[in-house]
Amino acid sequence: MQDCKFPDPFRWLCDEHRKGALVLSLTLFLVLLLVMQVLDGPLKSPAAPRGIISYEMAKTPLAAQRILASWSDDAKIHAAFSLGIDYLFMVVYAFFIGLACVQISRILSARWPTIGRLGCLLAWGQFFAAVCDAVENLALFRLLIGSTLEMWPLAAWSCAVVKFSLVGMGWLYILCGGLMVVAAKQSTIHR
Repeated sequence: MQDCKFPDPFRWLCDEHRKGALVLSLTLFLVLLLVMQVLDGPLKSPAAPRGIISYEMAKTPLAAQRILASWSDDAKIHAAFSLGIDYLFMVVYAFFIGLACVQISRILSARWPTIGRLGCLLAWGQFFAAVCDAVENLALFRLLIGSTLEMWPLAAWSCAVVKFSLVGMGWLYILCGGLMVVAAKQSTIHR
């Protein structure tokens, strides 16, 4: 397997441990995703039909205040816990999606160098997404504890848009790249 042209953010992780790291990080990703889904249940309201995601995407102080007003004290505790767990989740998803992008990139680089380079770039993008997620959570915490500064909802929304875009591109690369790897192996078998 050829290495990607951008520096591999996982070059410190030796090849024989990468598969295990992928499996472990995927397992942690799924467990934390489940925990966050459970925490999100009480956050769904007419003002926040998508729970915490509605809060992340509020954008304006008025929209954020409507969401907060629709939540009970118990729901606000769930929101705070969800935001806290998200700090662990962001490390896990950045690691898993980033490593998956690099692994696919390493396979694709031999045949499609440009697509391979894109995988490494997207791997780095997952860590930037996690940084955006951390800033977003800080803004959401500030609102949750009563700040009325107008910058917090816009900061959370801006960071959420960047985060969701980068994470979405990472997942798309994994899906499309994975299909390309399978198709390339199938065409090799049928020759």
